[in-house]
Amino acid sequence: MDRENQILLTGATGYVGGRLLQSLEAHGYHVRCLARRPQALQGRTGANTEVVLGDCFEPASLGAALAGVHTAYYLVHSMGSAKSFEEKDRQAAINFAKAAHQAKVKRIIYLGGLGEGALSAHLRSRQEVGEALHTTGVEVIEFRASIVIGSGSLSFEIIRALVERLPVMICPAWVSIAAQPIGIEDLVSYLVEALDLPVSGRRIIEIGGADRVSYEDLMREYARQRDLRRLMISVPVLTPRLSSLWLGLVTPVYARIGRKLIDSIRNPTVVRDPVALKLFSVRPKGVREIIARAMVNEDREFAATKWSDAMSSRGEESSWGGVRFGNRIVDSREVSVNCSTELAFRPIRRIGGETGWYYGDWLWRVRGFLDLLFGGVGVRRGRRDPEMLQAGDALDFWRVEAFEQNKRLFLAAEMKLPGRAWLEFAVEDKGTTSLIRQTAIFDPIGVAGLMYWYVLYPVHKLMFGKMLHAIAAACQDDKTVAK
Repeated sequence: MDRENQILLTGATGYVGGRLLQSLEAHGYHVRCLARRPQALQGRTGANTEVVLGDCFEPASLGAALAGVHTAYYLVHSMGSAKSFEEKDRQAAINFAKAAHQAKVKRIIYLGGLGEGALSAHLRSRQEVGEALHTTGVEVIEFRASIVIGSGSLSFEIIRALVERLPVMICPAWVSIAAQPIGIEDLVSYLVEALDLPVSGRRIIEIGGADRVSYEDLMREYARQRDLRRLMISVPVLTPRLSSLWLGLVTPVYARIGRKLIDSIRNPTVVRDPVALKLFSVRPKGVREIIARAMVNEDREFAATKWSDAMSSRGEESSWGGVRFGNRIVDSREVSVNCSTELAFRPIRRIGGETGWYYGDWLWRVRGFLDLLFGGVGVRRGRRDPEMLQAGDALDFWRVEAFEQNKRLFLAAEMKLPGRAWLEFAVEDKGTTSLIRQTAIFDPIGVAGLMYWYVLYPVHKLMFGKMLHAIAAACQDDKTVAK
């Protein structure tokens, strides 16, 4: 496809649409994003991408957005609506198809759902949308996919929430229904390659990963990779409807969409026509690699987050116990000091070893002794140099993962824990003052990890709070000495 031809992307603020936008931009395509709230994409688009106001439920807003467009991605759905979504989705698709025809759009690429026979309302609606998009004769490539697995995907978040929180799980019969999960990276590759696929009329293409598995298999694989032991008891009596209500209690943040998703799990979602393997260069990954990559990608995305921006955008103070970001718990605090960033960072770069941790050193030593008893490293390692650090250095029972002089120190815990832990110190120049931000991050593994964090949170809050203020006082002492 000529990369000068305009591409319209709907649903760029959603999970798949957001990942697709990144890939299209990386491939050098010119993209126009249609959004009901353009401000939601502020700062998330590249130089070759424009964002226009439009709504598929308002036909008058679509003409200008589709002008000059060669290919349009349709990734719109209303499953998160509190009311019936089937009619809304159908009408939105009809509006879009009419506007695309009038604008002489050559191709619509749509992502729907796998399934045959007596489908759930969700899957039936997905396939009806594909039919509606073709009503005006515009060429349509309709992908039908099963469960999408990736860091941040709905299915992955539900699997994680259930496995992390429930040591014993009651598994209804529908948990064993066959599916063919696809990784988000493979899905996006299919969507991008479809730009150049020779086709006419409407083409339905079924896509899935390398493995046919069930939700139970997915939960077991996630538990294996997290080193969690989970007992799963099969029962024949829980219907998808009752199970979805139960899901709302266990994972309330996903309740509305999750219930509709579970209602559709009674349908097998497997690839019956493997033509995608002939038409595309994509070779989908298996479940083990998909889940492993989801967790690795989540770590990378998490590490790239600037917590001061992420937390302030929420417009709220940290709640008791910290703020949840996915599976992680983040507890952050800050203090302003009347000195340069160099002086503000000096006590931070000296932390640990002979200098100690600025508050409660005896508690740190007790923690180190307990760590030794359980086979950990304890605090016997100290540090390589009393003044300077570099990435890779051992620092008592921490490891330096990142070090930026006068800016940032990022430590990964190496003590025995029911999870993973990090401690970050960051210094920002505020003109006549400097801001020191201290952030404790914990990725609990299972119920034991959650209990560990919340039981010890009062102690951590006291120690980290006192530590930060002691660091601020040390900055002032260094400033006095410097004078």
